Amino acid sequence: MNIVIVTSCPSGIANSVIAAGLLEKAAASLGWNAVVECHNNLEPAKLLTVDEISTADMIVVAGDNIDLARFTGKRVYQADVMSAIPDAKAFLQTAAASATVTSAEVVAPQQTQEKPKVSPMSKRIVAITACPTGVAHTFMAAEALEEEAKKRGYWIKVETRGSVGAKNALTAEEIAQADVVVIAADIELDLSRFAGKKLYKTSTGAALKKTAQEMDNALATQNVYQGSGSSGASAAKSGKAELPGVYKHLMTGVSHMLPIVVAGGLLIALSFVFGITAFKEEGTMAAALMKIGGASAFALMVPVMAGFIAYSIADRPGLAPGLIGGMLASSIGAGFLGGIAAGFIAGYTAKAIADNVKLPQTMEALKPILIIPFLASLITGLVMIYVVGTPIASIMKGLTDFLTGMSGANAILLGVILGAMMCFDLGGPVNKVAYVFGTGLLASNPNVPSLPMAAVMAAGMVPAIGMGIATFVARNKFIDSEREAGKASFVLGLCFISEGAIPFAARDPMRVIPSTMAGGALAGALSMLFGCGLMAPHGGLFVLLIPGAISNALMYIVAIAAGSALTGLMYAMLKPAQETQTA
Repeated sequence: MNIVIVTSCPSGIANSVIAAGLLEKAAASLGWNAVVECHNNLEPAKLLTVDEISTADMIVVAGDNIDLARFTGKRVYQADVMSAIPDAKAFLQTAAASATVTSAEVVAPQQTQEKPKVSPMSKRIVAITACPTGVAHTFMAAEALEEEAKKRGYWIKVETRGSVGAKNALTAEEIAQADVVVIAADIELDLSRFAGKKLYKTSTGAALKKTAQEMDNALATQNVYQGSGSSGASAAKSGKAELPGVYKHLMTGVSHMLPIVVAGGLLIALSFVFGITAFKEEGTMAAALMKIGGASAFALMVPVMAGFIAYSIADRPGLAPGLIGGMLASSIGAGFLGGIAAGFIAGYTAKAIADNVKLPQTMEALKPILIIPFLASLITGLVMIYVVGTPIASIMKGLTDFLTGMSGANAILLGVILGAMMCFDLGGPVNKVAYVFGTGLLASNPNVPSLPMAAVMAAGMVPAIGMGIATFVARNKFIDSEREAGKASFVLGLCFISEGAIPFAARDPMRVIPSTMAGGALAGALSMLFGCGLMAPHGGLFVLLIPGAISNALMYIVAIAAGSALTGLMYAMLKPAQETQTA
């Protein structure tokens, strides 16, 4: 007999693991072939595949809170996990005698809210959207998918993984009934609940700009997600739309680091309200703010980034070695470049150990909590100290010294490059490279306002503000909906959300992108020329409300205004009148 065993317990540790081992051994003594799915907090469960479920003669569930929807049509027996431990063999024999065939009505959770009315022929889609900052792309991509589905008459529900956590969360029933799962994400996500479902992966940018094409691709996909210990290791391949693994791992680290950067930077800026050097006097409010923001928040930035890069690669077993490697990078002066290196070293080391070190079943639970963190931390630490740490620290010191001494033409050139990069793809990979460069330099010297960070944020505000200006100065060239979009874009730009310009870039990229790059380059160059510095890497003009957050604030506003005006006027001139536009 082929059976499937699923175990879980309230604590997620001892009883689930013990029951899994005992039941597997009991099945062997009965001459049955068993496949085990053990849910515990020590390591991600190795989820059952569709083939394993379909070929099973019986499903044995020892525990609660297990979604039975995937076992519809199979003989299932479910009982408390504790009843399986005293006599596992008798438990299995009882299961064989008592198992009953499940139906969708039996296993589907009861819903307290009214279900959407969907016609029998309508497609059902569930989706998740997530971007590194968890602000613009996350929600704009969700809205685009919802609008496209509505036009086609499809039922859709989109779970957004924004900066404030998961919203509009998908239920087990909605996932079970979906025809396809769409993952539009620029960071790694835990996809274990989608095991056995058709799954299509893409980026938030593609979902936003090529919504119809991506929805067609999703509905046509034949890729079934099989589940894995790593959140992304066995994800269904979607082709060109999926982001490169290295970039996605880096963005996962950056997305978890950003709240710490913002909080730390603003707290440091607040300490400057009492005077630029007031924090040096012990016991003062300025010293307390600097201790919170500089000594604590900024000290966590590099370790957190490294830890979540490793987490993205190897799941939870990679987190501890990544954090340790990131702390080492900070302590030896390797800065954010060292943190990136430590994250990847720790992640791939932990993954290699998890994949290649084989232990007896009784000791398998020790791998994620003892063996992998110990060995991966040891290897990562030794590599950082004896191999890559010192060279990267030298590079960081040289880069910091170069930027500190930068003036005149060199500073302006750097501002031009960073500004143009920020405005090239409006929140895409090139934009994120420039942004990570700026935040990394801010983290390397937290007590000094960062000139490159100021140039990056100034340029990032230009595209959306510029589109708002264009719709105002050339109203006759825009339809009503575009003029309304321009007002929203202007406000988003003030908040440092460059994605507000995406609707315009999607319709007219050959005119919008050159216009935004020109304005961004000008804003970045002027910001560097005027010596504007920034302590907080997000917030837009609203950071001005924090005294000391921006140095040379008046000229900083001038730089942003000049760049935005150039973008707005340039696009207003380049855009053809409505009657000559093509559909």
